[in-house]
Amino acid sequence: MKALDFLKTRPDSTGKLGCVGFCWGGAMANQLAVHDQELKAAIAFYGRQPDAADVPKIKSAVQLHYGGLDEHINAGIPAYEEALKKAGVPYEIYVYEGAQHAFNNDTAPTRYNEAAARLAWERTITFLKTKLT
Repeated sequence: MKALDFLKTRPDSTGKLGCVGFCWGGAMANQLAVHDQELKAAIAFYGRQPDAADVPKIKSAVQLHYGGLDEHINAGIPAYEEALKKAGVPYEIYVYEGAQHAFNNDTAPTRYNEAAARLAWERTITFLKTKLT
């Protein structure tokens, strides 16, 4: 949380903060959304979802990216989406059919899915521009 305080003081900052995380970092992006009430945007790539009971604490907009073949992480999507709706949290969710967990990792040729990665990144940049400017 100290890092967020520091970022807000930078002269090149608008004062609006967002985060992007991948895999474990995606889970941490979800947790940051739960625990930082000033966060404006949280983007999680194939990250574990927070407990449904914690979702009402989220004040930021949330964007979620999942590989369609990622059965383990995707098992938590329905409960998370239901909790987001119930809490009135603005969110976007994308599931990339044919993509695996870590589909954005271009150092892992067996998992990397260029089409899904490009589309997800375009959506990420658009979301950040919309929420942070």
